[in-house]
Amino acid sequence: MSCRIGARNMQNYTLLTEVGRSGIPVLIKRGLSATLEELCMSAEYVLKDGNANVMLCERGIRTFEGAYRFTLDITRRARAPGAHAPADHRRPSHAAGRRDLVLPLSLAAAAAGADGIIVETHPAPEEAICDGPQAIHTRDFADYAARVEQAAAVAGKVVGATA
Repeated sequence: MSCRIGARNMQNYTLLTEVGRSGIPVLIKRGLSATLEELCMSAEYVLKDGNANVMLCERGIRTFEGAYRFTLDITRRARAPGAHAPADHRRPSHAAGRRDLVLPLSLAAAAAGADGIIVETHPAPEEAICDGPQAIHTRDFADYAARVEQAAAVAGKVVGATA
């Protein structure tokens, strides 16, 4: 069992405290306008009650750009290689909102040193009830994964390796 805290609940401190007491693994998505420091503070609410099983998800933030859904924030890791980068898990498909941008954003996140990437897939994205415009075709996933693995190697990451 695990828990996912959506972007809109990132600052629901009562919920975060209870998840901290539960000890179950939790993924916290960054809020639409939250700073990285605010994301880390949300994680602190879980950590303070003894739950160290916390992952942070960079799903993109709202900016003034209108060509795509959200802006994928990968600059902190790219700016300071080896420095603590709190948002190490990237969600390029949510940031893009468009299938054609998922691969380029994934490659950028992997090359910048992301510890993980979450992406939606669907056998027929045009017919998907949810997230269809941002889902990549299931048939294309193997090629996508191979290309992301190559980009991760640039950052010294090995796919499937544990720290």
